[in-house]
Amino acid sequence: EVVRAMILLRARSLAMGFSGVRTIVVEGLLELLNAGIAPVVPEHGSLGAGGDLAPLAHSALVLIGEGEAFAADGSRVPGAEALTAAGLEPLQLTAKEGLALINGTDGILGNLILSLSDLERLIRTAEIAAAMTVEALLGTDRAFAADLVALRPQPGQATSASNLRRLLADSPIVASHRVNDPRVQDAYSLRCAPQVIGAARDSLTHATTVADAELASAIDNPMVLPDGRVESCGNFHGAPLGVVCDLLAISAAQVGAIAERRTDRLLDASRSQGLPPFLADDPGVDSGLMIAQYTQAALVTECRRLAGPASTDSVPTSAMQEDHVSMAWSAARKLRTVVDNLTRIVAVEVTCAARALDLRKPLEPGPGTGAALASVRAHAEGPGPDRWLSPELAAVEELARSGELLEAVEGAIGALA
Repeated sequence: EVVRAMILLRARSLAMGFSGVRTIVVEGLLELLNAGIAPVVPEHGSLGAGGDLAPLAHSALVLIGEGEAFAADGSRVPGAEALTAAGLEPLQLTAKEGLALINGTDGILGNLILSLSDLERLIRTAEIAAAMTVEALLGTDRAFAADLVALRPQPGQATSASNLRRLLADSPIVASHRVNDPRVQDAYSLRCAPQVIGAARDSLTHATTVADAELASAIDNPMVLPDGRVESCGNFHGAPLGVVCDLLAISAAQVGAIAERRTDRLLDASRSQGLPPFLADDPGVDSGLMIAQYTQAALVTECRRLAGPASTDSVPTSAMQEDHVSMAWSAARKLRTVVDNLTRIVAVEVTCAARALDLRKPLEPGPGTGAALASVRAHAEGPGPDRWLSPELAAVEELARSGELLEAVEGAIGALA
């Protein structure tokens, strides 16, 4: 999907008419996509300045009948063979066209846009997980009240708190301890969920603005201007994209970190408000969901490591002509890993919170969290003796990744913001 995005975005930039290429070059790129041909592109090779030179070059090789590609049937074949099988002819390039095909930020932008799409869904799923845990731990929704949140007018926080209120609305579990609860306040991992997830929402908004600007940009060097001038420029430098990729990785790592802390509380009998240790069927004999939290903790640790910025680094190249590079390709690649990890982290919290909600019976969750619980139970069994857990975690991960869990909840209470 990254390679296909890269080809589409390169065609987009060339079609703007500032690169000095023929229409047939743009059409050739689109023909690759329409034929289901995906060039084989190594993971490494771009510094995010001077364009994604090596990755885009591997894509362009197939256009001229060289390199390798994955054909429509998934087989890996020589580029010329892939073209022949699709009824396409290799393109003969003319002046400027080779450079124009490789001098862009399209690989970085493709990674960023795909990550934005995943995160837009995943952030709301993380709010569902947080609401399930708040409910299962007999937490309160009062900290999410609109008038309290309005005292700090951070947009993402307000949106996240609104979603949490809706997810917990009409919950018999929340109502069961609304009065005469001796606790003063919940732990940070519950009470501050909208602040942390909201910060990620604000990062997502900013990154979307940057991506939208890049989608409207002509990226090449040199540029061919309408008055006939051919001018060198720095539009290929990936700094704007690298910085927001790093920002999103930091934000996603924070969302994962606070999710893991909530999960830990669900499993700790000293803090879980009456739930059995590790949500086990036979505590002391069964380990329950203990090892699921181990997996989650390992993923959180990797996210923290990957949250270290790539865009602050620079290794001079090209005999010091390219003496400052963005490393945005590295930032985009590690962002994709962080997003994948966050999906699994959220899935573990949902799995644990679902079992905890089951253990609160006869009290029932609210309509929103109840829909999430029903979605999980359609794919994973409820509480019981220890069993092979990996398939259940994988099933819930797919619910989060595909958006099925989110769709189930929104089907019950309407679209979340």
